[in-house]
Amino acid sequence: MISLRELADLVTRYEADLSHPVDLLRVGNRSIDVDATPVIMGCVNLSQDSRYRESIATSTRSAVRKGLVLAAQGADIVDVGAESSNPRTAQVAAEEQISALVPVVQELARQGVAVSVETYEPAVARACLEAGALVLNYTGGVVSDEEMFPIVAHRQATMILCHVEGSNCRDVAERGVDEDPVSGMVDYFVKRVDHARSMGVERIAIDPGIGFSHKGSVTADVRINHQARSLLHTFRLRRIGLPICHALPHAFDLFEDEFRAAEGFFAVLAHMGGTGVYRTHEVPKIRAVLAALRALSVGPVDTSEG
Repeated sequence: MISLRELADLVTRYEADLSHPVDLLRVGNRSIDVDATPVIMGCVNLSQDSRYRESIATSTRSAVRKGLVLAAQGADIVDVGAESSNPRTAQVAAEEQISALVPVVQELARQGVAVSVETYEPAVARACLEAGALVLNYTGGVVSDEEMFPIVAHRQATMILCHVEGSNCRDVAERGVDEDPVSGMVDYFVKRVDHARSMGVERIAIDPGIGFSHKGSVTADVRINHQARSLLHTFRLRRIGLPICHALPHAFDLFEDEFRAAEGFFAVLAHMGGTGVYRTHEVPKIRAVLAALRALSVGPVDTSEG
């Protein structure tokens, strides 16, 4: 059970990390203090394999419409992808991804939407950034860094660097769920961020990648508990000094018929854990939840006048 006592103990152990400042998130010509103004990233999936059926677009026109709706609902960034991160689904060739994504990116960018593309393929990243995407949601591992970082640097794009222990998000080392949820991530991110900066990438956020790879023997409830702990422990990564992004879990097994409420619940945990960028399928719900968290306080109410 999540309790105030457990939260107090967590803060006591890592108090210095909680108040550590992070850089502004720079996207296009915007510079955003994500602690004061959390950034919402709505997602559109051009892959039919997405488990979140409501996010699937069946055509270019459908994807553009969904992206514009998300922006109107309050998404600061619209993240588009053409391949599922689930390793049990079919891979999509880079050429097919480019064919599906580029027209969507071009039209959304033309209409003033800040577009992110989720990919680990350098060719897809290059084509989409040239088409007008401002953000690369980079789900690749270190094997692609030498090719990917110069592409991002050349376009002066923003990069969300995911924690991927393998060649990409579909081919990663299986994670256990009994260890410290952020153990080893600080060193991992520091090394990759330093490498990216050495190659000219200046705009970086980090994503712990809590949805990637769990051992096949892990039950759904154990996995969800691990993801919840990870969200609450996220603030320990603030020592790196970069904005932190999380893809909010769906937790179908926990929420069942009310699964569309899950991301709103996990947004609360992510907020308490110091997250600045929220990738979600439920933009209006997350926008409302984050607004409420900013408006409310646990401190004493000042009733003095004048």
